[in-house]
Amino acid sequence: MTDIRYDGRVAIITGAGGGLGKTYALLLGKRGAKVVVNDLGGKSDGTGAGHSMADTTVQEIKAAGGEAVANYDSVSTVDGGKKITQCALDSFGRVDIVINNAGVLRDKTFLKLTQEELEIVLDVHLKGAFYVTQPAFASMKENNYGRIVMTASAAGIFGNFGQTNYGAAKMGLVGLAHVLAIEGAKNNIKCNVIAPIAKTRMTEQLLGPLADQVLPEHVTPLVAYLVSEKCELTHEVFSVGGGRFARIFVGLTPGWYSGKGNFASPEDIRDHIDQIRNPEGYIIPANIGEEMMQLMKVLKG
Repeated sequence: MTDIRYDGRVAIITGAGGGLGKTYALLLGKRGAKVVVNDLGGKSDGTGAGHSMADTTVQEIKAAGGEAVANYDSVSTVDGGKKITQCALDSFGRVDIVINNAGVLRDKTFLKLTQEELEIVLDVHLKGAFYVTQPAFASMKENNYGRIVMTASAAGIFGNFGQTNYGAAKMGLVGLAHVLAIEGAKNNIKCNVIAPIAKTRMTEQLLGPLADQVLPEHVTPLVAYLVSEKCELTHEVFSVGGGRFARIFVGLTPGWYSGKGNFASPEDIRDHIDQIRNPEGYIIPANIGEEMMQLMKVLKG
């Protein structure tokens, strides 16, 4: 089989000055993509700015024979998102791939979390993905082609102590991706989610001794596949790290039906909670309509 390549494709990668984003940019650039390397150049907590990180990635792509341009706009504003997409359009004429990777950390336990620490994390992760992807999505629709990857986290999907702001933002990205997968379907726009476990400057202290076993390069192959023409998957979530790749999904159990015209009591819920929770016979709804269909089946007997 032929190698996966991106000749003629234009990719926007946010937070591509280091860590995961840099590995994506280098691989896609090596395989023919024209890359917009976006990075504000700040610290992992979102403070500061600089050009050196994005510039270095661009230089490495060019040194390997690829094409790339640096962008230093912040993803956390509407204007920044528009400028990032416009950079791709001005430099290369189109947008085919968006990898929303930029992120910051402001970890605090729930009761100690301030409004500022909540808002900056939501602004960069959730709103940032929205602001960058919305104008890019418009370009993709015009070309009837697009590949989008959102970077979620197990902290949002499964929960993690001390990361209420981060977890909320990351799970929000899952919801955003699911809707884009549905809205983009008729225009061949695929949207998927990864929940990576990888050593970066944001996670190195959290991972401890595990860090050197979960390098960014372990994540890159999955992302590279998801943004390729060969990928027909959409609306999916993947756990990835250390060489292990796994699907994460939300399932719907058959549940318990109280009967036509009957109103359940709290005691009925107590008495049937095991049946309500029993995963045997679950389905994976592709949209809200498929969930409603399960309700209609029991209502119709």
